[in-house]
Amino acid sequence: MRLSTRGHYGLKAVFDLAQHYGTKPISLKSVAERQHLSENYLEQLMAMLRKAGLVKSVRGAQGGYLLAREPGLIKVGDIVRVLEGPIAPVYCVSEEDQGCCDEADYCITRTVWARVRDGIAAVLDGISLADLCIEAEEAGKSCEKVPKGE
Repeated sequence: MRLSTRGHYGLKAVFDLAQHYGTKPISLKSVAERQHLSENYLEQLMAMLRKAGLVKSVRGAQGGYLLAREPGLIKVGDIVRVLEGPIAPVYCVSEEDQGCCDEADYCITRTVWARVRDGIAAVLDGISLADLCIEAEEAGKSCEKVPKGE
């Protein structure tokens, strides 16, 4: 199972906003430059994240993007689900009920995939953007002090 560039790049971009939380709106151009990503592609991702209420956009010369909530209140799982859809290694164990095959009631392997889904979800939902900022600081990466959101 592999995330697409939407999830990978989207998390990098939102993490960049978390690193600048509490400052002025951050231009997409500056995020794209720092993260070595396409500005046009980031526009598409930010539109999805804005619609989901994870980021806010500010228009104008000093405009850009901001987190819609404190970094401690935004989980990696929130971002991944917006950009990638429900977490599921196979369709029959999707977090959203999408139906299954006729064998679902007695399919032993389905329980394996459900456990994989639950494990991935637990990891993604157990890490906030504030946690990533703390890890970045500990690793010697520049990161603004951000509220934990607890």
